Amino acid sequence: MNKTELIRKIAENAEMPKASAQKCLDAIIDSISEELSREGRVSLVGFGTFYVSHRQARKGRNPQTGEEILIDESKVPKFKPGKNLKESVL
Repeated sequence: MNKTELIRKIAENAEMPKASAQKCLDAIIDSISEELSREGRVSLVGFGTFYVSHRQARKGRNPQTGEEILIDESKVPKFKPGKNLKESVL
């Protein structure tokens, strides 16, 4: 399912115009992104939690040359599914 299909599904389920559904989805995505940029967490009970994980600096290899390189530390957005979401997939 892509974003357009998700918007259509939201509009159908909420009985609202697609334009309103798109604004709602965009607002949700923006809000989650903003909170993660501040290294916060977004917990949706039963669905899951969005959070930022920190990766330590590490050694790696350039696959073309085999040369050892240093990979800088980084921040990575992650998602941990909640119990209800896990159960719905089983």
